[in-house]
Amino acid sequence: MKNRVQYLALSLGLLLFLFAGHRALLARGSTPAGEPVAQGNIDAGALYAKNCARCHGANGSGKDSRGRNLTSAKWQESVSDERIFNSIANGRERMPAFGKKLSDAQIEALVAYVRKLKK
Repeated sequence: MKNRVQYLALSLGLLLFLFAGHRALLARGSTPAGEPVAQGNIDAGALYAKNCARCHGANGSGKDSRGRNLTSAKWQESVSDERIFNSIANGRERMPAFGKKLSDAQIEALVAYVRKLKK
């Protein structure tokens, strides 16, 4: 009986930890406009220019048919921060994966940057 209680307490603690992390992930994209794009000492604008602008355009509007229009309000509302993070890290359709090239913190900064492109 004691082992079951310990197992349940540990499971509950783990679930609360995961829930808190998920909530933090979702909250990242909801910062007010005008907040600096750089997170910590990561320059998301420079990361975007180096890794994303070639296909998505300098302003995110989709330079050509290779890149999605990241400024689209409809698209922005249809995707979660988690999906954007996963797309950057793991790739999606024609988009290459950047998970081995960029750190999680850099990808998180790019997610916040992409959210600020919404028109």
